[in-house]
Amino acid sequence: MKKYSQFIYKDWELDPSTKKLTLHYSLDDAFHFSETYEFNFNWIENYDPALLDAAIQTLFLLAGVSYYKTYLPPEIVISKGSVDKESAQFYEKTFQNGLGEFFYKNQLDPHTQIHFPYGESLKKIEDSSKNTGMLVAIGGGKDSLASIELLRKSSDKIATWSLGYRQALEPLTNVIGFPHFFVDRSIDQQLLELNKKDAYNGHVPISAIFASVGIIIAVLTGYQDVVVSNENSASDPTLTYQGKPINHQYSKSFEFEKDFQSHLDHIGIKHIRYYSLLRPFTELYISELFSSFGFEKYKHVFSSCNKCLKENRLAWCGSCAKCAFVFLILTPFVKREDLEQLFGGKNLLLDSSLDEMYENLLGIKGDKPLDCVGEVKESRAAMLLAQKIYPE
Repeated sequence: MKKYSQFIYKDWELDPSTKKLTLHYSLDDAFHFSETYEFNFNWIENYDPALLDAAIQTLFLLAGVSYYKTYLPPEIVISKGSVDKESAQFYEKTFQNGLGEFFYKNQLDPHTQIHFPYGESLKKIEDSSKNTGMLVAIGGGKDSLASIELLRKSSDKIATWSLGYRQALEPLTNVIGFPHFFVDRSIDQQLLELNKKDAYNGHVPISAIFASVGIIIAVLTGYQDVVVSNENSASDPTLTYQGKPINHQYSKSFEFEKDFQSHLDHIGIKHIRYYSLLRPFTELYISELFSSFGFEKYKHVFSSCNKCLKENRLAWCGSCAKCAFVFLILTPFVKREDLEQLFGGKNLLLDSSLDEMYENLLGIKGDKPLDCVGEVKESRAAMLLAQKIYPE
């Protein structure tokens, strides 16, 4: 593998006329990367440029993880923006914990230190914004839809937003019925080419990037709360590797949520709040809620299958860990024929090819799958309830 000495945060620019944000990174002077975000919706006229700069700087630094991980250069250089010691510690922690699965899959040391350079202090921002209302993130699955239905009768103004996958999500957002803000993201295609060659590849803390995009949308639209739908089990480690807990969902965890809100306060974005509405709830309880007031409404337009989402469609492959878990967790609450119809007539609990997957989910053997699935105890509770439906 080639070695590079520096990962450089080179620059970012926002073009208000095209509503396009471009982030620039490089590995030494050998590779130059550009990633774009298009915020193609109506912006409020009186948004605060200083708040917007601070929000973009956070996205700029967090989104760099996709390119930094390619060769893990020992030195990070920040050519645009300022970072103090406290914010540097936030980025270091997010990278190290959020790359835990990446270290595990590539058989690298999960204790590898990542150092962000920092100066003495940040430029002070006076957050005088008067934002109101809630921006609810939509990913296509039952959790965000449970949040939407819980909030539907709220007196606050509500809008929804998403990052990428516009074609797949548009039918769902139409059924939801609230104003929706689509953000289109384009990664640098060189990244895919390097992944085919000798670069390291693997999971990144993508929900941290999503969180940062949500804050930018809030600044541009005048909303106060960026609401996500991460349940209690997102804080549960997936496995332990070289003595370090590895959590596939680290950037969905309560620990990250608290750290991110503290980071926003620290850099001067004090009026905008980031939180998960479903944090106190288990997957089992969320499934019961969704089944009671959301399944019939959304059954033709929702999906949690990441494999199908990557193909830009909301559907169910019926063979991945997420599909297996969702089928199990909905079984106690959705009629058998309705659930089978959702999966194209297939009953995943009776599919012998998924036996090992269910053994992993239930903690019978192996580790819990590296996917956004619930805790072992939740899967076991769901299986006990399912046994009443499948007594054989």
